[in-house]
Amino acid sequence: MNKHNYSLLLAVLLASLSASTWAFDLGKALKGAVEQNQQDATSNSASQAANDQSTAINLKKPSQEDEIKLGREIAGNLLGAAPLVKDEALQKYVNQVGRWVATQSERPDLPWHFGVIESNDINAFSAPGGYVLITKGLYRKLASEADLAGVLGHEIGHIVKKHQLKVIQKQQLLNLGAGLLGSSLGKDNNTVQKLIGSGAEICARSLDKDAEFEADRIGVILAGRAGYDPYGLPTVLQEIGHVSKEDSSVALLFKTHPSPDDRMAKLGDAIGNRLDKVTDGKTLEARLYKLKD
Repeated sequence: MNKHNYSLLLAVLLASLSASTWAFDLGKALKGAVEQNQQDATSNSASQAANDQSTAINLKKPSQEDEIKLGREIAGNLLGAAPLVKDEALQKYVNQVGRWVATQSERPDLPWHFGVIESNDINAFSAPGGYVLITKGLYRKLASEADLAGVLGHEIGHIVKKHQLKVIQKQQLLNLGAGLLGSSLGKDNNTVQKLIGSGAEICARSLDKDAEFEADRIGVILAGRAGYDPYGLPTVLQEIGHVSKEDSSVALLFKTHPSPDDRMAKLGDAIGNRLDKVTDGKTLEARLYKLKD
């Protein structure tokens, strides 16, 4: 399918989606996890043992289900510190865009969930299994739907390449010993909570610079495949680069990521003139959802 057809399909899909089609996904998913925990707490020892077996997480050779369980735990802990913005229309919109971009990736079958969280920091987080959160502070920096697609594409790239999962596996190996990697960890085992910490720590932990550069490249590619102007992510990086390094809103971002200038330079080297002929990507400034405050 050429980019012109992608653009047309994008417009048709987003225009036709009903409210019932795109539920408040992240909130529902995490609410389900809380309800499951409550049920586990009141079950007898026999049923608890059976449930532990079915909900165990094997980090040595994690299945897709293992990834999703771990990501749900991490995202739930993160939302305990920074809840979703109470604007259902915003959350539905971000899920619409995010899921469309995710369908262009190598892992469209993941149960993708996207959300905007209450934080004035400029940042975005991803967790294994398809959980992506961006801060309200970063959302305010976006000028178009293409910008949003690029940012979400970057986080989708991390999940597709299992960047955070590999960090978690490495950390478990260092902290707990190679022997434990061979056994499944039930969700009631304190080892899991010790491993993932607050959630925010795992999501924000510094990844290898090459992982960030790879996610940038993927973000540009996915946005372009989805019919957007592929320069959305570079535009956001340029905007972030204008923020003073002394500004507290970018402290964590600058601590855990290469500088915007370095990321722009690496993207320029990787892209070269390959996008010079891409002229039909959509920016869709008018369709970007406007925050209520």
